[in-house]
Amino acid sequence: MASVRVVLLGPPGAGKGTQAKLLRERFEACQISTGDILRKAVADKTPLGTEAERYLNRGELVPDDVIVGLVGERLQQKDCAEGFVLDGFPRTLPQAESLEDILKAMALPLDRVLSIQVPHQIIVQRLAGRRNCQECGTLYHMNFDPPRNGETCDRCNGRLQQRDDDREETITTRLRVYESQTAPLVNYYRQRGNLREIDGVGKVEDIQKRIIDALGRPAN
Repeated sequence: MASVRVVLLGPPGAGKGTQAKLLRERFEACQISTGDILRKAVADKTPLGTEAERYLNRGELVPDDVIVGLVGERLQQKDCAEGFVLDGFPRTLPQAESLEDILKAMALPLDRVLSIQVPHQIIVQRLAGRRNCQECGTLYHMNFDPPRNGETCDRCNGRLQQRDDDREETITTRLRVYESQTAPLVNYYRQRGNLREIDGVGKVEDIQKRIIDALGRPAN
């Protein structure tokens, strides 16, 4: 199995997590999401996790140097030796520059940076329609996977709720922040010649095929 070293970029709701999981399974690579490693570091009470927790407890953003440190530690773990998929990291130009330094020290150049492109109106539709059960956590989508019983869960009859960050006004703000932070990041990788833009509209398997094609790997 050939290794793969990939960064997935894209706005909230672009499907990065889904495609990162598929790449992880296909290439037996590790999937690195900053949210996941941040929660694990805090739970494990590692030095960086303890530092990050102080910011989280104050409701502040975790600084770049802490996030980059956590990603650097994760990349050196055994399951990343055969490849990795960075899911939504880096988010800013300083993070991209720090990641480049880390990978250069490890002699692990990136294969590709894939920017998943989805129109804003489709992202709003995807995110604003999400609901989850307050009791059992089951996820629904009011357009694509609706519950049979209106606003209650099919499994336990629990009440469904919409997360605050899935409300339309919040989504619009998140997209605006993404665009302001990511435009220079996309140009940064485009200048290095390893950026590929992926049409993120359509069926999951069709988007995966576009990604595999962009990686220059066989479809099967």
